[in-house]
Amino acid sequence: MPHRAGKTSWKRFAAVLVPGVTAAAALGISMAQGALAASFFISGQKFQVAVDTLNADGLSIYGMVDVTRKGTLVPVVVTGVSRAKISGLCQSVVVPIPVLGPYTLRLTGGEQSQVQAKNLFLDATSLSIGQANFDNIDIGVAAGSVSKGPINPADKDSRFFDPNGFAQQANSAVLSNVHATTVAVSAATFNVPDLDVRLKQGHHECF
Repeated sequence: MPHRAGKTSWKRFAAVLVPGVTAAAALGISMAQGALAASFFISGQKFQVAVDTLNADGLSIYGMVDVTRKGTLVPVVVTGVSRAKISGLCQSVVVPIPVLGPYTLRLTGGEQSQVQAKNLFLDATSLSIGQANFDNIDIGVAAGSVSKGPINPADKDSRFFDPNGFAQQANSAVLSNVHATTVAVSAATFNVPDLDVRLKQGHHECF
């Protein structure tokens, strides 16, 4: 039977998640490379997503493999959130420009009012979280049996989606001080108040 708990620390949660995949995941939005679902080829370029706080209503976590246009396979952990409220969002990607050198495209928002998203999916290769609390969590459910959080419809059609594979779900979660390295993100809606986008010479990543 899946393990059930009222609240679980992230370190304990992540220790169960890692086998069979390369990382864990939580949140974000896509920018320089565009919002990408699993049915699209990814660029393969990694970008950073950081948030002060993420409140998730309906959470799912499962393993997947994304594919670049060159056919490179990128193992990821997908985190799905039915409804998300985010405070203190930062996203950055370093873009090499011939002759001029590296430039950082940096996006921030949600400082005054919360960012809100529906059916948010984050494909991540690494993640660190200062604190995570989960309500009514199930660890070890089959990916095809996840019901508390969403599964990306594009992932279900992928040959890399294993309905019998390891997955986790929770009714809700509160994540704070999140730093994620991601390769793709998609969302049905993503509303970002006080949005600020800047391009600066050099390295100015979120973390």
